Amino acid sequence: MCLLTEIPVNPSPADRYRKQTLFAPLGVEGQALLRAGRALVVGCGALGSVIAESLVRAGVGFVRIVDRDYVELSNLQRQVLYDEQDVADQLPKAEAAAKKLRRINSEVVVDPVVADLSSQNIRELTREIAVIVDGTDNFETRFLINDLSFDRGIPWVHGGCVGCHGQTMTFIPGQTVCFRCLMGGVPEPGSGETCDTAGVLGPAVNVIASLQALDAIKLLSGRGETIEPVMTVLDLWEGTFRRLKVGASRDEGRCAGCLTGERPWLSGAQAARSAVLCGRNAVQVTPASPMLLSLAELESRFAGSGAVTRNPFLITLVTTDGEFQLTVFADGRAIVQGTEDPGQARSVYARYVGM
Repeated sequence: MCLLTEIPVNPSPADRYRKQTLFAPLGVEGQALLRAGRALVVGCGALGSVIAESLVRAGVGFVRIVDRDYVELSNLQRQVLYDEQDVADQLPKAEAAAKKLRRINSEVVVDPVVADLSSQNIRELTREIAVIVDGTDNFETRFLINDLSFDRGIPWVHGGCVGCHGQTMTFIPGQTVCFRCLMGGVPEPGSGETCDTAGVLGPAVNVIASLQALDAIKLLSGRGETIEPVMTVLDLWEGTFRRLKVGASRDEGRCAGCLTGERPWLSGAQAARSAVLCGRNAVQVTPASPMLLSLAELESRFAGSGAVTRNPFLITLVTTDGEFQLTVFADGRAIVQGTEDPGQARSVYARYVGM
C-alpha cells in the first residue's frame, strides 16, 4: 500500500494560488486581474530581485525586468535571485533573474532587457505596462520614471534603502502629487547617505521591497483605492515605522511638471551619460546615441591589452596593469571599474572602445 499522496504533474492555477485567493480582499477575481496584469521592474538588484520574485510568485501575467548591470560577488549578500554560478558566468542581472523566475513560475511571461533605462527607450519599454516598480539605485532614473508616469498616466511605486532604513511611496497620476513635487530636484552629490558610506542590510531591503510589491499587486488586482498617499519610512535596526501623509491631489503639487506638464527627463533635456555606481569604485559610461557592437570584434581589438572574457551578453577586459576593468555591453554601454571619476572613465572608454 502506498501511503504517499499523489501530486498532480500539472497542478492547476487554482492549486498554485489557492492560499492567495483565500485572502478575501484579493479573491478569485483579483487573481484573474493579476494574471492579466503587466508590470515593469526597473533595476533587478537588491530591491528589484525581491520585487520581481514576489510578482512572479503572485501570478502577475507579464513581468518585464530592465537592468543595466551584471552579477558580482558582493551582490549575493542581499540580491536574492542570484548565486555563485551567476557570478562565475558574469551573467547580466536581467538574464540571470529571468532564468530563475521562469523556473519558479512557468505560467508567467518574464521579459529580461539588458539595458539602461533612458529617455530613448522608456516609451517602448512601458508600452502596455500597467505599473512601474522602482528597483533603481539613482535619482536620475527615478525622475525619468516619474516624468513618464505622469505623462502617460501609469502608476509607479518608489522605494529606496540604505543601511537599515528605507522609504517607499506609490505615485498615482491624477490622484497624488508626484516624486518631483516631494524632491524638487536631484540631490547634490554627497548630500545623503549611500551604500558606499552606510552599507545596506538584506532584511531592510526585503521589507521595503515587499511593501512595494504589495502596492503593485493592489494596483494590478484592481484594489488601488486602498493605497493611501503616504511616504512610509522605516528603520529596522531601531524598530521604527512612520507613515508621512503627503498631498492627496495633484492640485497640491508645486513642481513645474504638475503645473505646466514640463518633462525634462523624458524629453532628454536632462540626462546623465555617466554615473558613479554605488559601492563599486566604478562608473557607467553611456554613448550619446544607441549602438550595436560586435562583441567578437571587440575581443579581437582587446587582444594584447589585458585579460579578456566574453559571453553572449558582454565582454570584459582587465587591463594589463590591473588598474581598470572594462565591461562592455552590446548596446555600447560600459562599466569602468577602478575609478569614480566620470572623466577618467570616459577616457578609458575612448581608449579601448572609442567614442
